[in-house]
Order: sequence, then structure tokens, then C-alpha cells
Amino acid sequence: MHASLTLDLGMLCGFLLALARVSGLLAFVPIPGLAAGTEVSRVVLAVALTVALFPVWPAPQVEGFVIGRMLGWMASEAAFGLTVGLAVAFLLEGVQMAAQVIGLQAGYSYASMVDPATQADTTTLQMMAQLIAGSLFFAFGFDRQVIHILARSFESVPGGTYALTGASVEAVARLGSGIFLTGLQLALPVLALLLLLDIAFAVLGRLQTQLQLLSLSFAVKMLVALAFLAGVLSLYPPVFEKFGAATFSTLGKLLNR
Repeated sequence: MHASLTLDLGMLCGFLLALARVSGLLAFVPIPGLAAGTEVSRVVLAVALTVALFPVWPAPQVEGFVIGRMLGWMASEAAFGLTVGLAVAFLLEGVQMAAQVIGLQAGYSYASMVDPATQADTTTLQMMAQLIAGSLFFAFGFDRQVIHILARSFESVPGGTYALTGASVEAVARLGSGIFLTGLQLALPVLALLLLLDIAFAVLGRLQTQLQLLSLSFAVKMLVALAFLAGVLSLYPPVFEKFGAATFSTLGKLLNR
């Protein structure tokens, strides 16, 4: 007795459309260590999430199936995933910007290390900020919210129907501008202290011209900035959570358009 395996064309198209949306989202979602992983691990993660979302797979009309139309649908799905992933990626960029600003003013930009995720030179503060932001991303449950939004998107934005509109571009651009606002909010206390130190050293150097304050100020600024940063580090979670709430609120409005 021979068994025959049949594959429904509609189910195959639904799987490919869901996979395109999930893959586009994973291209930007800031999962710690994902970029440093192997290609096989990223493919397995994308396929596993797609299979987990089986109940909400799109059901496209396959009568008169055309390859070109299917490719257009997949491009639309990938564009939607990239839009959502880019909006979520802005969460970590705000913390990274704060670390970049503090590191430049405190002198930590003189020393760099290799970022295992991007294989590029990065400062120690930026690396620390990346690890902190990645931990906060999971601590606040933003990973579950991403999956929830992804599942809801198949109901509010059917497969192959997404089109990038001016409202979507404006909403994502507003989230992008939030990088600078969040970065300044996190870095401002340390920057204010460093400014006061510069003024104090300038006045001291004016009063005592024989003192060589250049080499001394460099070390003092690094130590004071690191100590004060450790003191205000408790302010990072509330600011990160607030920015995350604004991000997912904007994504929710885009889904309910």
C-alpha cells in the first residue's frame, strides 16, 4: 500500500508569505547575539517562528497562480517586516547614542574594542550599553510584544496587501528622531557634570598657571564620569521602558489603520 504526499498550493504560499514577513522583521530586531550567530541558526529561528504562527498564516487566492504575483506579495511582506523591525531596532540605538556621547566627552573613545556582533571597533561604553539595552529588551518583555504584534499583523494587514504609505514613513521617522531625545536624556546628567569639571579645571588653570592640568584632567574626567554613570544607571530602565511603550503604541496604531 503506497501513501501519497500532497502539498496544498495555498498552504505553501501562506508559508512563504509568513516566512518573508518574519525574515524581514528578524533582519532588524535587536536580539542580542543574533547577528553574531551562524546563517543556519538565523534560518532555523525564522522558520521556527513561522511554523509557530501557523494559525494566522495568510490564505492568498491561488486561482490562476502566477510566479510574478507571488514575488510581489513576498516583497510586500518583507517590506512590512523590515518596517516593524526597524522601528523596534531604534530602541537600542537611543542607549547606544547616549554611550557614544558620554564616551566622546569623557575620553573613552580613545580606547576601543572589537564588537563581536558587528566585527567593528567600538568603545567600551558602547559595548556596555549594548549589553544593558539587550538585557532590558528581554527584561521588559519586549520580545513577547514583538511576537504579539507579528501575530496581530496577519489579521489587520493580510498577506501581500501591505504598501508603504506616507503615514508609515512619518511614524517610523518620528521613532527615529526619538533616538536623539532618548540619548540626550540618558547622557545629560553625565554631560552636565563633565561641563562643570571642565569649568573647574579652566578656573584652576587660570589661577595656577604652573600646574599641568591637561594630563590630570583627562584621568579625572574618566573616573568621575564612570562613577557618576554608575550612580545614574538606575534611570536607564524607566527611560528605556517609556521609549519602548511609545514604539509599540505607534506600531499598534499602524496595525489598526
